[in-house]
Amino acid sequence: MDALIAEDRCDQLRDLSVINLIVSIFLVIGMLISYLPQHVRIIKRRTSEGISPYFVLLGTTSATSAFSNILLLPQSRQDVACCKELETFHCVAGLLGIAQLGVQWICFTFIFVLFLVFFRYNSVDDADDEELDEDHPRWQTALLVASLTLLHGLAVIIVTGVLSSVAKEYLPTWANVLGVMAALLAAVQYIPQIWTTYHLKHVGSLSIPMMCIQTPGGFVFAASLFARLGWAGWSSWGIFVLTATMQGVLLYLAIYYEVRAHSSGTDTPKSPSPLLGRSHLHANGFDDDTPGRYTSHPEIYATDTSDLRSDLQTILDRQDSDAAADTTPLLRAGGIGDPHRNYDTNRG
Repeated sequence: MDALIAEDRCDQLRDLSVINLIVSIFLVIGMLISYLPQHVRIIKRRTSEGISPYFVLLGTTSATSAFSNILLLPQSRQDVACCKELETFHCVAGLLGIAQLGVQWICFTFIFVLFLVFFRYNSVDDADDEELDEDHPRWQTALLVASLTLLHGLAVIIVTGVLSSVAKEYLPTWANVLGVMAALLAAVQYIPQIWTTYHLKHVGSLSIPMMCIQTPGGFVFAASLFARLGWAGWSSWGIFVLTATMQGVLLYLAIYYEVRAHSSGTDTPKSPSPLLGRSHLHANGFDDDTPGRYTSHPEIYATDTSDLRSDLQTILDRQDSDAAADTTPLLRAGGIGDPHRNYDTNRG
């Protein structure tokens, strides 16, 4: 019976549907393109500020579970087995459904890597600054996200390897468990990101073009998987229905804050200075982005990455000018107190 089912499946793969093939290829390429704006935005801003670490954690583990789920589904394993009998073209066409989830997993994993590489952590000096900690997560949070993500991937590999070796009959059940896990993670994946964007009132390094592509694309992707897997593959295509719905809510918030920012003449905050990977909130007691007259670390405020030395020199020149014009002897550059007064206390 199993042999007959496998043979029927191979015959289906030989009988290619041109429309399904074109749609599948379009989705694979579209999936890759949709993530590029997010990758570029993080690299260009050199900070992952505005991206919730828990969004990264849930998204990466969900993508890992979804990719593992479709790899272990009986229908997918039959497609892989049929490649021994099919021509290369038919084999590749039959595995495009798996490739779609594989591309998504790779792209989101790259976001995870960029998040860690460009993570803006709090320094020891800012450890007691509660206001800063609300907006920028600590390095311990990034370490927790990295650890849980790697542990999840390792657990999936170990359990799959054990079942494949000693209990293959449980692989379909394990596949459904992974599918349910992916769906649950996807269902709550955007909740921490929605909260972060709502709290910050700006998108930060979150990419609106990515969401504009992925929100409608998620529903199209789900329909493509449904056409390929049917109701039996609910644990695979259901993930994308949930994800697209939640992403639509986040997209609405992001567009709203961007439109409001442009209408009020403001814009998304600049990325931090490459000279110092931390914030300088209230450094002069009045303005976050303006150095005080006698700021000891003016390089913090040199944020013009296109001409950093020129920006820093301008700040130093301004400080020298302020100091030269100061009428308070104690603060005037070049000395302490009145230069014409004799401070020798031994003289009468």
